[in-house]
Amino acid sequence: MMRSLTRARPSQTATVLALLITLLAARANAQNDPLPSWNEGPAKQSIITLAKDVTDKSSPSYVEPQDRIATFDQDGTLWVEHPIYTQVAFALDRVVELAPKHPEWKATEPFKAVLTDDKAAMAKFTLRDFEKIIFATHTGMTVEQFNAIAKDWIAKARNPRWKRPYTDLVYQPMREVLDYLRANGFKTYIVTGGGQDFVRSYAVQTYGIPPEQIIGSALETDYTYNKEGQGILMRPPKVLLNNNFSGKPEDIYLFTGRRPQATFGNSTGDREMLEYTQTGGKEALMMLVLHDDPTREYAYGPAQGLPDTKVGTFSKALYDEARTRGWNVISMKKDWKRIFAFAPQ
Repeated sequence: MMRSLTRARPSQTATVLALLITLLAARANAQNDPLPSWNEGPAKQSIITLAKDVTDKSSPSYVEPQDRIATFDQDGTLWVEHPIYTQVAFALDRVVELAPKHPEWKATEPFKAVLTDDKAAMAKFTLRDFEKIIFATHTGMTVEQFNAIAKDWIAKARNPRWKRPYTDLVYQPMREVLDYLRANGFKTYIVTGGGQDFVRSYAVQTYGIPPEQIIGSALETDYTYNKEGQGILMRPPKVLLNNNFSGKPEDIYLFTGRRPQATFGNSTGDREMLEYTQTGGKEALMMLVLHDDPTREYAYGPAQGLPDTKVGTFSKALYDEARTRGWNVISMKKDWKRIFAFAPQ
């Protein structure tokens, strides 16, 4: 190899060396890039700028480490929410599993629609219908029993499109944001309309987020005693928290006593959480994930200049508010090099 380089003309040698230097520099930059699954652009830069500003003691936007909070919606923000929410899939599977113990469900809605796989009927389910299903499948057991059931399901269930575990469908760019903000002293919270205990059953291994940093909708718990006289926590069919819309900032304060410096969402249910973050008086980052990539994921959010859509929950009104207030809209198609960790770079 050395002989061939020696015999090469100076211009050829210089070209080879320049190429090697370029490749090495590119590799070094990739290794130093905290968000390698993001394309360069305003969205990526805004995240990096926030982390620098709140950690720079000379910056007017500096935030003490104990006050650094970042909140993330889950469904549609951290992982796939179509064709149905993961927890809804869990609840429907539980209906089928429990049906032998409830023969009356064969003639009782909404259970009948689930057991006969009547998709048209299920598409018309009301909140009351879903509440009946949740009460039937998520209650009447201890908190430990529910956690074990949820963990077992999440380990075995597969998404119908990708044929992979649901936990494989975490957005790799968002996982990088979680890691990057934590490396800069942030506590990262999931603030979801989904079930708090359901998310807690897999959040540590999936997101690196401990149970105490999961804020979600929740059922009540009753302290009672089992047959052996041991104190236990039971899950009765009663709603304690509905963590959506205005409930999100209310519960953020209830759980943390602080206002976030960064908030990530994707729907109208996150609007109040973003507004609350913005009124903090210091440097703040508000970001909305726009689902506009039908090839790699889904497309169901409105684009600029297009009419509102009934598909998904990212309305035109929310899009307009984001533009007016200076919130960052993340385009899956433009801002993300890849969407899932298993996808090629």
